[in-house]
Amino acid sequence: MSYLPITDMPSFIKKEVDTLNEAIAPFIKRISKYSFWAFPLIVFSLINLLFMLFIMPDTRTTFSLVIYAVMGAFGFALSREVKLQRKEVIKVSEDFIINRIEKSSALVDSIKDRYIKLVKEQPAFAMNYFIRFLEEENREISH
Repeated sequence: MSYLPITDMPSFIKKEVDTLNEAIAPFIKRISKYSFWAFPLIVFSLINLLFMLFIMPDTRTTFSLVIYAVMGAFGFALSREVKLQRKEVIKVSEDFIINRIEKSSALVDSIKDRYIKLVKEQPAFAMNYFIRFLEEENREISH
């Protein structure tokens, strides 16, 4: 199962992206599960709390208010965990990319250091830099 989109990539890039996907797979699965439950829990509890507090206040009971509040709190907790897991995916991806660049024996250290610096300074573009690195490494190996 691929978590990063792979479209018409050369095999040497696809292999590395697949390895990265394996590293982040547990986090992605957790993010998917938590996201699936977080939003509905939040919406359901807020709608019911608003309905019970403002539209039909005579039907509210302490027990039902507590249940909906706990459901909403749980939904918000899951939502917060999704945010933390996404940060962890970025960190694991960045670590993987940096380790892979450092392991390369095809390129000189100055080029590897430049790519590592780019990945650390702009983690949002880490995959772009990684692919550029892999292409440059492949060119060097092919010569």
